Amino acid sequence: MPEFLSALTQQPCRLSTPALVCSLGDNLADIAQRLFSGERGLTPTDSFTPGRSLPLGLVHTKLPDMRAWPVEHRSRNNQLLAAALEQLAPELAALRARQPDARVGVVLGTSTSGIGETEQAVAHFQRDSEWPTSFVYQRQEIGSPSAFVATHLGLDGPAYTLSTACSSSARALASGRRLLALGLCDAVIAGGADSLCALTVNGFAALGAVSEQPCLPFSANRCGINIGEAAALFLLTPETGGIQLAGYGESSDAHHISAPLADGSGALAAMTAALAMAGITAEQVDYVNLHGTATTQNDSMEAQAIHALFADRVPCSSTKALTGHTLGACGALEAAFCWLALREGCLPPQINDGVVDPELAPIRLATADAAPLHRALTNSFAFGGNNATLLLERTDD
Repeated sequence: MPEFLSALTQQPCRLSTPALVCSLGDNLADIAQRLFSGERGLTPTDSFTPGRSLPLGLVHTKLPDMRAWPVEHRSRNNQLLAAALEQLAPELAALRARQPDARVGVVLGTSTSGIGETEQAVAHFQRDSEWPTSFVYQRQEIGSPSAFVATHLGLDGPAYTLSTACSSSARALASGRRLLALGLCDAVIAGGADSLCALTVNGFAALGAVSEQPCLPFSANRCGINIGEAAALFLLTPETGGIQLAGYGESSDAHHISAPLADGSGALAAMTAALAMAGITAEQVDYVNLHGTATTQNDSMEAQAIHALFADRVPCSSTKALTGHTLGACGALEAAFCWLALREGCLPPQINDGVVDPELAPIRLATADAAPLHRALTNSFAFGGNNATLLLERTDD
């Protein structure tokens, strides 16, 4: 095996306690309670679709005041990140106490960045025929989230943002692990954030992909997704013990701009690669967090891929039924849910209407059971057939 690939395989990558802000709350105790009880965090609103109420995974947490920030950093997306950074501060301070000269990188995923603020500026222009004095284009640039975090914390290591739609923050975690394996960083802040805006809500509505009711992943009655917002961050360090990012797999169907490859082979390739990097077999996985958007095509192809690899042995669930689909943040958010499942020994139950779809390949949908969990796999699939799978493993400290 080439030296680089060997380093990737053998590299320890410890995941810190996750820092989360989502529609289930802004602290791990509340989020875990709602996650494992299957409580939906969806709010009916027509704020982004006037005259058409949709259930959205809105964050109701009071977010940090951004008025003192440089104008190019003032966005709701960055406020979500700032709220998560406040939770991550103790882990980061402990690292800097141990390693005062630690090279800390930043790798984030997003798909919206500050587009919401640009929408407000465009509305102002349409009304007054001039741009508001506070408008700067940089707020909506894809690189804004990582630039904000690096500036906010005074970091000078590598800092970049990935935008591969719904696999963005899963790929950010994989990229952070690579930075550690290459010796380019001593630690990496990795994760993602996406904030709700009219562009994404109406964009998915234009595709006929949204549901006007709370979504029903893997039900015969599923009819589309709910959109949400979130920020999820980890501090990655090249240390053993704790909960490890033991492997990842990435693939690209290049099949269609929005539809997944129907046979699930791209998803299967990503999952197989993650298992291979971790050096384990499918029989050693205890839980799978499904991408599970509740669209007809995604759930069909994902069920095929899961059945091909796990049959109906491993419990699976889509937590998007609780938070909505948080787009570029979902990979890191759902990795955090796996982190909680491994720590607590609990399964996030599959929430839907209980109507089995006989046309789906048979898989085992999770119930809210306590179970000894050692390894959890989480899937994130995106437009263009861009697939990412992460494998988390609980080790003995």
